[in-house]
Amino acid sequence: MPQENPFTTGSSEHFPGFPDVTAALTTAETSRITAHGLWAADGTVDPGAVRLGQTLANALLRETTEGTDAATALLPAELAALVEEVRGLALPAYHRIEGAAESEGATENVRLSAFSLRQLGPGPHPLVVLPAGWTPFGWALFLWSYLVLARKGYHVLAYTPRGLGLPGLPSTSSGLIDVAGPHDWADGSAVIDFARDRFAPSIIGFMGESYGSGISQLVAAHDDRVSAVVALSTWGNLATSLYDHKTRHLAAVKALLALTGGPVESKFDEDNQRILADFQADRNLEPDVVDWGRLRAPESYLALTNGHGTPTFFSNTWHESLFAVNQTLETFNGLDVPKRLNMWIGDHAAPEGAALIGPPTTPGDVNLPMAEAYAWLDHHLKGESNGVDAWPQVCNQVMFTYVTEPVLDPETGEPTGEKRIVVPARRETSPGWSEVTTSTEVFGLTGDGAGGADGGLVPTGDSGAEETGWRRAFLAGVDTEATAMDGIMETGRKEWAGNPKIYDTRKIDRRHAVAWTTEPLVSPDGEEEAGRRVRGIPRLRLTVRSTATSASLYAHLLDVAEDDTARIISHEPLNVYGLTPDQDTTVTWELQAAAYDIASGHRLMLVVDSKDPLYGDASVTWTQTVISSPEGEPSRLELPLG
Repeated sequence: MPQENPFTTGSSEHFPGFPDVTAALTTAETSRITAHGLWAADGTVDPGAVRLGQTLANALLRETTEGTDAATALLPAELAALVEEVRGLALPAYHRIEGAAESEGATENVRLSAFSLRQLGPGPHPLVVLPAGWTPFGWALFLWSYLVLARKGYHVLAYTPRGLGLPGLPSTSSGLIDVAGPHDWADGSAVIDFARDRFAPSIIGFMGESYGSGISQLVAAHDDRVSAVVALSTWGNLATSLYDHKTRHLAAVKALLALTGGPVESKFDEDNQRILADFQADRNLEPDVVDWGRLRAPESYLALTNGHGTPTFFSNTWHESLFAVNQTLETFNGLDVPKRLNMWIGDHAAPEGAALIGPPTTPGDVNLPMAEAYAWLDHHLKGESNGVDAWPQVCNQVMFTYVTEPVLDPETGEPTGEKRIVVPARRETSPGWSEVTTSTEVFGLTGDGAGGADGGLVPTGDSGAEETGWRRAFLAGVDTEATAMDGIMETGRKEWAGNPKIYDTRKIDRRHAVAWTTEPLVSPDGEEEAGRRVRGIPRLRLTVRSTATSASLYAHLLDVAEDDTARIISHEPLNVYGLTPDQDTTVTWELQAAAYDIASGHRLMLVVDSKDPLYGDASVTWTQTVISSPEGEPSRLELPLG
């Protein structure tokens, strides 16, 4: 029987600027889309990913007329064959699921746009529910992953969380965005009710990417019918994801607001509009904005999750720009359930994004982030003996340990400037996060070198002696070349592909920054390749004073090669308020976790400046910030080693 197809008319006709889903996709185009991944250079969803997802939706939900399947004909032969295979295994359908009421006294409930693949063979079958990520395209973006799950024997039910999406797009859900609040938890339980009625599953798991990952954790915490969770590019604490160390992650919120599918006034209720306005205006952050974020934090409900014993799988990235890694680690460490944490090179959705939207660019290639996510579900929902029960809790990919080769222009044979990975980066396992760091090395900070050169980072060794009594100053409120990244998600996508950002440390303007550098590093244990094996969370202590009442201290740890070019290891901002001009205040804060090998002969550099495009700063432009190292509280960097 034909299934309702909401995508019958090409999206480009109704939504100017959309990719044309009425034109045929070639194998080369599909490979290019998958290779590029989820994000465009400006931080929006790549149009190719949208086109591929909606073309697959058309093919699955098509009506067959006189033996001509026009929608399937728009796919390359191998994809069309897979669609036919899945249609022989599972019945595709489009739904509008009744969610929770928008508010007390509302006459109508929210209607959630959803897509399902119901297994046709004798059951019962396990079910995977997939709340969509925070994009204007909802569930239609990750059609490929639904095909993979259906081939594995799962019922699949994907839905768009309330309020997300472009008006009129079939994959858009009604209502207002609750930002993973209580309405979203209730919607998740309503989706489970719908699934149990329609599919009678043997067991239920949730898998989500980004926004869908947080919702998956929150639904599982509040509904014990969820038996396993896969959380990809996830958060543990929304409060500290967006506001930590007194610093607002402004670029992250700006990027998220651009992906809702409409203006703030039409997408959020008055309470959430107020919170977003307060955040952007730097007011009422504590307790209002913080309490709002904690309500939406899986970390706040660890007791519930632990009580249910829900097996939980986390996948995240070292240079995550939306949900920085440390807050995810805190939540992971608080879980007392079967759990796994995979940390990867790159940024938000870079490791798993390509395998969510399309097939591998080379047949037979395996995307490890998604292969291990599927294995988690297979073990905990299907009972497969696939070794998951013996996995160590933590598996870290060591940054930039891959081997690359230059990409050549196919026409000229000349290097394009890009590189491709030919040997994957090394991965290391650990029984738990606490075992990742085996020791800590303390580096004391010194004053200026000869002629005003950078200060030194000097290992204190057994003496524990650090240089004190010095002061170093810079003019605040002006950005420098020491930035965390060029663009949210884009810099990390390049890292994942083998092209990490290269810094020229000579271009960092020392009028607006201060820097400290080690001598060339040699491995403490005589290992030739690694001068230091950074493993864990670095910690920095500085003493600051300013000619203003507030100051920003943005710390960047860099791995500096012999030619003074560098790659970033970690960073973290700190805004300091309530300063008394010309009086010292000592501050200590943690940088983001890292797994990074500094090559023997390279130097470690610490750069502190006062501005970064990712964040809202507290510095007053052209005021003076002074860093010092007083007796009793000398300035120091604590470097975790493993």
